[in-house]
Amino acid sequence: MTDYQEEDLQKFLKNVDEITNLIQEMNSDDPVVREKAVLETEKRLQFTEEDREEDECRTTMDKTMISLPQSPTKNADEINTEAFVASVEKDAKERAKRRRENKVLADALKEKGNEAFVKGDYETAILCYSEGLEKLKDMKVLYTNRAQAYIKLGDYRKALVDCDWALKSRECYQKISEINPQLQTQVKDYLNQVDLREKADLQEKEAQESLDSGKNTAVTTKNLLETLSKPDQIPLFYAGGIEILTEMMKNCTERTLFRTHDGFSIISENEVIRRCFSTAGEDAAEEMVCVSVLRLWQAVCSENEENQRLLVVRPDAGWRLPSLLASSVPTIRQQSLALLLQLAQTENGRSLVIGHLDLTRLLEALVSFLDFSDKTANSAMGLLTHLALEERFQVWFQASLPDVLPALTGVLKRDPKVTNTSALCHCIAIMGNLSTEAATQRQMSASEEFGSACLGLMAKCEEDADLFREVIYTLLGLMMNLCLQSPFVSEVWAMEVSRKCLSLLNSQDGGILTRAAGVLSRTLSSSLKIVEEALRAGVVKKMIKFLKAGGQTASRYAVKILAICTNSYHEAREEVIRLDKKLGVLMQLLGSEDEILVGNATLCLGNCMEVPHVASSLLATDIMPVLLKLAGGDAQKKAVQLNAGIALGKLCTAEPRFAALLRELHGMEILNSTMKYVDNS
Repeated sequence: MTDYQEEDLQKFLKNVDEITNLIQEMNSDDPVVREKAVLETEKRLQFTEEDREEDECRTTMDKTMISLPQSPTKNADEINTEAFVASVEKDAKERAKRRRENKVLADALKEKGNEAFVKGDYETAILCYSEGLEKLKDMKVLYTNRAQAYIKLGDYRKALVDCDWALKSRECYQKISEINPQLQTQVKDYLNQVDLREKADLQEKEAQESLDSGKNTAVTTKNLLETLSKPDQIPLFYAGGIEILTEMMKNCTERTLFRTHDGFSIISENEVIRRCFSTAGEDAAEEMVCVSVLRLWQAVCSENEENQRLLVVRPDAGWRLPSLLASSVPTIRQQSLALLLQLAQTENGRSLVIGHLDLTRLLEALVSFLDFSDKTANSAMGLLTHLALEERFQVWFQASLPDVLPALTGVLKRDPKVTNTSALCHCIAIMGNLSTEAATQRQMSASEEFGSACLGLMAKCEEDADLFREVIYTLLGLMMNLCLQSPFVSEVWAMEVSRKCLSLLNSQDGGILTRAAGVLSRTLSSSLKIVEEALRAGVVKKMIKFLKAGGQTASRYAVKILAICTNSYHEAREEVIRLDKKLGVLMQLLGSEDEILVGNATLCLGNCMEVPHVASSLLATDIMPVLLKLAGGDAQKKAVQLNAGIALGKLCTAEPRFAALLRELHGMEILNSTMKYVDNS
C-alpha cells in the first residue's frame, strides 16, 4: 500500500464511529435528529468528493481551499459577505453535479465489471471496478466486488486492502452487524476467507524460516519433493517416496513446505501417478501408488485449511475424489472416505467439498457403502449427514433431485436382510430430514417408483418387525413427510400405506405406534374407502386409547383421525360416545395450549353432537362456557374459533336448553362473530 493510500485508509478508520453514529441518527424516529444527520452527511459527502478531484488542493484541514476575487481597494476583512456565500453555493453545486455525473459512470463500470465477473473474466472485472473507483472513490460496493475478484485470482493481499477500505477495519464488522444484521453472514464469510489467507501467510513465513535455519525435517521435505519430481520412474519408486514423505508430514511446518514447494502439482501432474489412478485394481504396484497418495493427502491436509483448499480446487478434484470413492478396490475406497471425512470435520472443509466436488457422483458413491461393514458404512453415512446439514447442500439437493432420486430409490429397494441395518436407517433418516422442504416433498411424492420402493421396503421389514424395528421407524418418518403433499401418487398408494399403518397400530413399540398414527392421520382423508377400512380395523378404539394414555404428539395424531372418522361416518360418532362417556376425554383436550389439538377436538365434539341424546347428557358440564371462550378467543389458527362456533351451534340445535343458556351468557354475539370464518372457509 502506498503512503497516499495508507493516509486515506487511516482517515477512514478514524471516522468509523462518527459515520456509524450518523447512519443510526438518519434512521432515528426524531425528525429533528434525522434532518441534522442528513445535513451533516451531505457536508461529509461534499468534502469527500473534494478530496477526489485532481485539480483541488489537499490541506491539513482536509478541506478544499476556495480562491476569492481580491479587490485592490479592500482588504480580506472587507470582502462582501453575499459574494462569499454565493461563491460557496456555486462551488457546492458544481461539486454535487460532478458527483452525480461520476456516480452514473461508476455505476456503469460496476455493471460492466459484474458481467465480466460472472463470465469468470476476473482480470477485466478488476479493471472495471478500478476505473469506477477513479470516478467515485467512496463507492464501497466497488471495493467489495474488486476484493472478491482478487480472491478468485488468489491475490489475497490486495483483497485484504480492499476489505479494509470497504469495511473500515475488523472493528467495524461488529458495527455493521448491529446496524444491519442481514449483512452479518455475508460479511463473516467474506472476512473468513481473508483470515484463512493471513493464517496461510504466517505459516509460509515460519516454514521458510525453518528451512533457512537448516532444520533437518524441513530440508528433507524439500529434497523428497525434488526427488519425486523425477519423471518416468516405475510405480514402486513413487509409492516408496510418497510413503516416506507422508511420514515427514508431522507438523505444520512440513505440511506448509509441501505446499510452498509445489507438492500438489508434483504429485497430481506426474504422468505415471495419473496412470495408476486411472487403472488402479489391475496391478498391485499401481494400487499401492493410489493408496499412498491418498494417505499423503490426508497427512498434508491435517489441520491445514490452505492445503485443503489447494487440494479440492484443483481442476481434476471435482470428479476424481468421488470416482475414487466408488472404486472397485476396497482399500482405495476406504482411504478416499477417510480423506473426505477429514475435510468434512470443519465448516470450511464442508464448504470446499460442496462448492467444488461433483455432488451427484459423491452421493451415489456414499450410498453404495451400505454394503460395507458397520464401521465403514456408518462413517459414509456420517459424512453424508455432515454435508446434508449445510444449507448449500440442501439447495443443491432440491435442484438436483431428479438426478439423484434413482440412487435414493435404490437405497429403498435394498433387502434389509443383507444390508447394513444401522447405516440403512441412517440413510433413510437423512432422506427424511431433506424431505422436510416442500419442494423436495413434491418431487419425491410425485415419483411412483420412489413411493413403491417405500412400500416394498416396509413389506420386507414386516416379515421380521422386531429385527427391523429401527428401519420401520425411520421409514415411517420419511413417509409422514411424503404424505404432507396432496394429492398423493395415487389413491391405490394411499390405500396401501394406510393398510400397513393400520397393521402397525398393533405394535408394542411406542415410537412405531405414534408414527403409524401420524401417517394415517395424513392418508385417511384422501378416500372414504380408506376410512371405512380403518373403522373396520377398530381405529376409533385405538385412538381413544391413545388419548387416554396422553402424550402431545400421539394425541395430536389421534384426535385428527377421530375428527376425520366422525366427520364422515355416523357409526364413528356412536363409537366415540360409547368409548368416551360424556366426552370427558375430548373435553379435557380443550384446555390444551396446542391449537391444532384443540381445533380437531372441537370438530370431533361438534360431530358427536349429532348423536341423539348426547347434548342432553352434557347439561351438567361446563361445555358451553368452554366453547364460548374458544369461539371468542384470539387463537392464531382460525379453525379453533370456527370449529368451536360450529360445535356451539350443533349443541344448541340438539338441546334447546343450551340455546337459552347461550342467550343468558350473551353468546349470540360470539356466534355471529364466528360467521366470518364460515364465509371465508
